[in-house]
Amino acid sequence: MKSINILVVGTGAIGSFYGGKLAMAGASVSTLVRSDYEYVKANGIKVKSINGNFVFKPDEVVQKVKDYSKTPDYIIVSTKVIPSINVEEIIRPKVGDNTAIVLIQNGIDIEDPIAKAFPENEIISCLAFIGVSKTGPGQINHQEFGRIVIGSYPKGKTKKVTQLQEMFNASNVPCTVDENIVSARWEKLIWNAPFNPISVIGGGITTDIIINNSESLKLVKKIMNEVIDLANAFGHNLPKSLADKNIEYTLEMKPYKPSMLLDYENKRPLEVEAILGNAVRLARRKNFPAPNLETMYAMLLLLDENNK
Repeated sequence: MKSINILVVGTGAIGSFYGGKLAMAGASVSTLVRSDYEYVKANGIKVKSINGNFVFKPDEVVQKVKDYSKTPDYIIVSTKVIPSINVEEIIRPKVGDNTAIVLIQNGIDIEDPIAKAFPENEIISCLAFIGVSKTGPGQINHQEFGRIVIGSYPKGKTKKVTQLQEMFNASNVPCTVDENIVSARWEKLIWNAPFNPISVIGGGITTDIIINNSESLKLVKKIMNEVIDLANAFGHNLPKSLADKNIEYTLEMKPYKPSMLLDYENKRPLEVEAILGNAVRLARRKNFPAPNLETMYAMLLLLDENNK
């Protein structure tokens, strides 16, 4: 397995956790690290996990992609999807002929810019269902869940996808392949579209507060149904029952701060465009009414700008 070379770009909570797990499976995993460079180079990344604590010691720790010594079989991109991060330019120096670009990121319609920049390379889109946060330099706290869904973009299943699935499963990360990964992204948006923005707009509230208030629960349901209807307008055939399924899933969760709220509290840019803006633009393209998404989007743009 050491012959499989992986470079993780975006070594926050998600990249650190899944990168560490792939290293456990025997891959040679290296990381692009900026703010925590000195700490991670000296100490590795310490992961406190509900499934057992571990230390992830990357094979190489670099501050610039070009300093990585190998041509990776996989580049895992787990950065935030925000306008100030130009993923295409960051990874370009090390995208080889056979490099698969793996996107473990939030939002919909995020793959297209990468696919256009690297038309000859395989794009693997991934959805992480996990409660994990960065608590300090080289410190990660894994609180809940951890499964991942992957698929070749725009659809299908390839040898690279199967190999990645096998590595995740070998490290006790439940990994399934969805051959319609774009539909799966819309399905995840059913949860992200209400809970991420409401947690911020509501003044810093956790999922349990949102779901146990009758008025905010009504809003959650409206947004969820709007996402389902919009996805179906683009041919994804998502059942209406997914709204209730997501609410039941949230009721079973421990009280949780969505990633957007953590970013807001730490004065980091919000993934407004990836989670809401792209959906709103798709709705406008079809003249599809999406009043709840439009409202959340407008409010978050203001809050994000004011928070910088």
